[in-house]
Amino acid sequence: MDDDIVKEVLVESHENLDQLDRDFVALEADPTARGQIAGIFRTIHTIKGTSGFLGFSGLESLTHVAENLLSQLREGTRLLDADIVTALLQTVDAVREMLASIEATGTDGQRDDSALIARLARLQGKGDDHAAHKQASHRPAPAVPAPAPAPAAAHVASPAPMPKSKELAPPEVTATAVSDTSVRVDVGLLDRLMNLVGELVLARNQILQFGSTVKDGAFHGTSQRLNLLTTELQEGVMKTRMQPIGNVWSKFPRVVRDLAVTCGKQVRIEMEGEDTELDRTIIEAIKDPLTHAVRNSIDHGIERPEVRVAAGKPAQGRLFLRAFHEGGQVNIEISDDGGGIDPIKVRDRAVARGLVPADRAQRMSERELVSLVFLPGFSTAEKVTNVSGRGVGMDVVKTNIERIGGTVELTSRHGFGTSLRVKIPLTLAIIPALVVTTRSERYAIPQVNLLELVRIEPKAAARAVESIHGVPVFRLRGNLLPLVYLGAALELGGPGTAPDGSLCIVVLSADDRTFGLVVDGVHDTEEIVVKPLGKELKGLTAFAGATIMGDGKVALILDVLGIAQRANVVSSSKDRKREGADTDLAPGTEDKQALLLVRVGADMRMAIPLAMVARLEELPRRGVERAGRHQVVQYREQLLPLVDVATVVGASAAVQGDADAPLQVVVHARNGRRVGLVVEQIVDIVEDFVRIERPFAQRGIVGATVVEGRVTNLLDVEGVIDACDPSLSAA
Repeated sequence: MDDDIVKEVLVESHENLDQLDRDFVALEADPTARGQIAGIFRTIHTIKGTSGFLGFSGLESLTHVAENLLSQLREGTRLLDADIVTALLQTVDAVREMLASIEATGTDGQRDDSALIARLARLQGKGDDHAAHKQASHRPAPAVPAPAPAPAAAHVASPAPMPKSKELAPPEVTATAVSDTSVRVDVGLLDRLMNLVGELVLARNQILQFGSTVKDGAFHGTSQRLNLLTTELQEGVMKTRMQPIGNVWSKFPRVVRDLAVTCGKQVRIEMEGEDTELDRTIIEAIKDPLTHAVRNSIDHGIERPEVRVAAGKPAQGRLFLRAFHEGGQVNIEISDDGGGIDPIKVRDRAVARGLVPADRAQRMSERELVSLVFLPGFSTAEKVTNVSGRGVGMDVVKTNIERIGGTVELTSRHGFGTSLRVKIPLTLAIIPALVVTTRSERYAIPQVNLLELVRIEPKAAARAVESIHGVPVFRLRGNLLPLVYLGAALELGGPGTAPDGSLCIVVLSADDRTFGLVVDGVHDTEEIVVKPLGKELKGLTAFAGATIMGDGKVALILDVLGIAQRANVVSSSKDRKREGADTDLAPGTEDKQALLLVRVGADMRMAIPLAMVARLEELPRRGVERAGRHQVVQYREQLLPLVDVATVVGASAAVQGDADAPLQVVVHARNGRRVGLVVEQIVDIVEDFVRIERPFAQRGIVGATVVEGRVTNLLDVEGVIDACDPSLSAA
């Protein structure tokens, strides 16, 4: 049995017994106090139930008989008298000794309470019924001969405590009792204490900032001591509010079992990381969202046994819950091995319900289609049941998680399963943050969203930023990083560079997407106390709250996800290292890869592994010249050969547009040589699972796959270059 559970039971039982002593004394003064009798009954009933659950049969037998007597008193069929009070007080003493034995040895001892049980039965008017025999049959034989009958009988007749032999008594407990090592505190008091600590942190920050202007050694020593004590006090108070997530998960096995039976399914639940701790307020906030997610996994995700067997799966489905700390946040994953989400079915249902226009739905990627399940009113259930089908659930999950500063990500593979990942902060009160400035205004960025800081010197700042379809990007270690200018996002105006002309980029992660936030200046990190915005400002998606800085002025806390959404940032999932990597796209392989989507000719949609893209350029058409039989442009003090991809792969010619429009060029670099691949349009950069099919043989094309719900050809970059001129791809 879990020691933590036993400790909790012991603490609660000792508290209840202390209250019983007071209740019995008060009850003797007023035997008709029905409220106190009911309270005593509930306490004994609770001890009986928990002892039976934990396997302490002796304690269960004694409290069961006492409960029957208290039931008669509560119902008024028997009146309270001195004999009954005495017997019940003896029961309380016996229970207390059993609890001490449980704490010391893990068992309720080798006691013989048959005489006390018989007395309680007699007081019910049942004589010496089978209760005593039942008690004796459940008890192991004592290690030494039992006491003589005479002392036992004398004890029954006397209100004095039962005598006990030294051998039969539980061993003396020399260590501090578990009930003396813990104390119950009202949660309101903890919340007030946490608020006071928050104010102390603000005062500490002000003193530290003031100390930077004072040249007094004694003052500096005192302020540093204050800083240390405040930090330790803050950590201590935080620990009092932390609870394991297992407190929420403990009810899920029953939920899964009952729901699986209702739905006619077989499901086993597995858990990992139950001891991961969160703030109490966070625990309370995620109870309902996690319950919704678990119910959806059973109802919508895992298939019926016959369906699973037909698909080559085990008849029993698997629901896996995992929690872990990462980057100052708590990650919770709920995954199943069910049928997954059919993006086409989601699209059709969303259009039918009028949740999204049909033309927009046709253009949506697979990831965007799956995310439609978070829309209010969306449901794929065919009929309303007592489980689901009313269009509520996943929107509640997303709304409640985002309300506490968390994010929700849903990934699914049709036929293989679904995974829901929730990222939430450890606490909502005090967080570390990076302070930045833009247009002379200070803002705080939660450190959990921060990946790294990049500063570009003034001389290189102008050419460091490129543009793809009007979106500024920065190439960070070979990866294209979308940029968001904070001043522009907040409609503050201004140049978007630091006063000295340098470029300050704060690389952030939001909803598992990475982008760079361009600010005027970066300052130090410090712990801030989060103050919620007033209800009048709740609609400002760019801000998550406010805080008071060390100088007493207010600074707004940026909502990183809100900033990204406000700026319409579109980027791949969290960047992966691709330095020096060549992607081998072989037919039949399946992996998640970063791809550059382009249009070739009039209507051919093609994808190029992003690892094979050095740069994206828009080059003037009038700059194209001839060098031998090749078209070239002067590019970075070299001649860049151009290859028209449409001509090589035989794509239909594009409709003639503006002759002055720039060429869209994908620059490929290999073995020190650069080649420009001319395409009609650069569409997007995505990350998706790539399963290559090769239903045909065509020059310059590896095969075909489905990207964002549309058939896409995969460009054979080296094949295209070699087909144009083998010398271009030579080492």
